[in-house]
Amino acid sequence: MLELGKYQKLKVTKQVEFGVYLSDKNPEERVLLPGKQVPDNTKIGDEIEVFIYKDSEDRPIATTRKPLLTMGEVARLRVSQVTKIGAFLDWGLDKDLFLPFKQQTFKVREGDEVLASLYLDKSARLCATMNVYENLRSDSTYRKDEKVTGTVYQISDNFGAFVAVDDIYSALIPRKAMFGAAEKIAVGEKITARIAKVMPDGRLELAVRDKGYIQRNEDSELILEMMKKQGGKLPFNDKASPELIMEKTGMSKAQFKRAVGKLLKEGYINIEPASLELRK
Repeated sequence: MLELGKYQKLKVTKQVEFGVYLSDKNPEERVLLPGKQVPDNTKIGDEIEVFIYKDSEDRPIATTRKPLLTMGEVARLRVSQVTKIGAFLDWGLDKDLFLPFKQQTFKVREGDEVLASLYLDKSARLCATMNVYENLRSDSTYRKDEKVTGTVYQISDNFGAFVAVDDIYSALIPRKAMFGAAEKIAVGEKITARIAKVMPDGRLELAVRDKGYIQRNEDSELILEMMKKQGGKLPFNDKASPELIMEKTGMSKAQFKRAVGKLLKEGYINIEPASLELRK
């Protein structure tokens, strides 16, 4: 069976002036390998490893060239053209790969590099999608607190920011952690983060804030920014419930108390019975 988007070893069943025809076990199902790509001294019965896709006339065709992306993988591809019907990606073959608007997680521009996977559309044509979640791996050897780099490929209001670590492994910055620096993360951006947790299924949970004093500094800056936006006051203090603090700031109560203590010590705020206020 001929499979689009994959490498296959096929046998030469017929030689013609413009190439050779290849087939698997079913001799009636065959595909052309153009003459310029046929290895020297090839004869009927030889096996050749090829990649199968469709040409500009929508016919299956074989190639010995190596595309940058195959079915089931994720790869970073350059946008070669944007048209009224969608975008086209350079994947190393003569015919560029079509990326429909509906499969874009953000509006791409010519020259952008995007993470993409392959899928077959309703007409059995190979197309690209930027929804790569299902093709990311969960077998990394990373451990908690290690630093990693990755690409943000989607942001969900319900779940948070989805990240492809090393453009290979599945990771998430949870919605509850999308505060401060994480609020500014954009789809398509490359980020550096810390592994907060390795989930039982192998997927990674990330944190963009550092530990210790660096995190305390960032938390303090976040609280100051929130107070300025609310007229110099927060309607709760460090004695509020952990649930309220997490809901409003994305911090644990311990994080919040450390940051508030730093601001108090440095003279930025006053702690009132039921609020925090900026010092004038």
